[in-house]
Formats: sequence, C-alpha cells, structure tokens
Amino acid sequence: PRYPLQGMNGHLMYNDFIIVGPQDDPAGLRFAADARDAMRRIQRRGARFASRGDESGTHKKEQDLWRLIGTTPQAIAGSWYLETGSGMGATLNFSVQSGSYAPTDRATWLSFANKFRHRILFEGDPRLFNQYGIVTLDPAHCPTANHAGARRFSDWLRSPHRGRKIVRDR
Repeated sequence: PRYPLQGMNGHLMYNDFIIVGPQDDPAGLRFAADARDAMRRIQRRGARFASRGDESGTHKKEQDLWRLIGTTPQAIAGSWYLETGSGMGATLNFSVQSGSYAPTDRATWLSFANKFRHRILFEGDPRLFNQYGIVTLDPAHCPTANHAGARRFSDWLRSPHRGRKIVRDR
C-alpha cells in the first residue's frame, strides 16, 4: 500500500502495520473492510490472537485497534487472547506455532524467516500507517546537549543523497 507523505519536515521514513495469521484465516480477515472490521472479526470468532503485551510501539498500536471497536484486551480476555511479553520475532514465532493472528510491522514480517503457513491477512488501512521522524532538542530546554552534532546528524539523515538513500535502500 502507498500512503501520502506530508512533506519532509522532520519526517524520515515510514512503514505500516499488518495483521498476519494462519492461511486458512478462521476469522476471515482477508474479507475485512477496514481495521475496525478486522478486529471485530477476531473478537467475534474468538480467534487466537498473539499480543506482544510489552508496551512497545506495536503493542500500543494493537491497543488502539482494540479501542476502535470500543473494547480493551482486559475486557475481552479469554483463552484466545495470548500475551507473549516478548519482542516481535518471538511473538511471530509464537503466532506461527500456535496458529494465532498477530499484528506486526511490514518490514519485520518481510525479513521474518519462519512464516510456515502464515500470511498477511489484513493490510492497507490508513490507521496502520507508521511514520518515523527526527526531532532535535531545544537548546533552551537541554543546554548541555550536543546541539551542533544533533543538527548535523538530523541533516545527514534527511539529506536525499546520503542518509535518506541509506534508509531507502535498506
């Protein structure tokens, strides 16, 4: 999916979140109209769902997705909602082994080797867009920080022929 970028003022790169799961797709995520519909399908079916449960960015996005349908994992907890308390790779391994759905970022999924029978089953909702940026600190608030070095690093990362090329080509 392609997402519009709003200029490059501090914006560095982007990724998106996807939901992966077993290829037989018991909750029918491949037919979901949007992220709200995808989460409702998981909840209604009581389909196994692997959550990082670790307060990471991916876990926070997952919590946002549950709020879209007016609930929280604590309110719907059951034997189907499985918190790993682990990083993304370990959670994806658990998801594959347990036949669970799992949210992940696309870049991690593309580099993940143990896909077995898991597939991308939901993607493309603008709510899943994940923008990365860079911000330098205000010298008035952090007078002892290396502001000149931070500015050089920020400029280098955002330069089209140097830092951004490295980010783009990875």
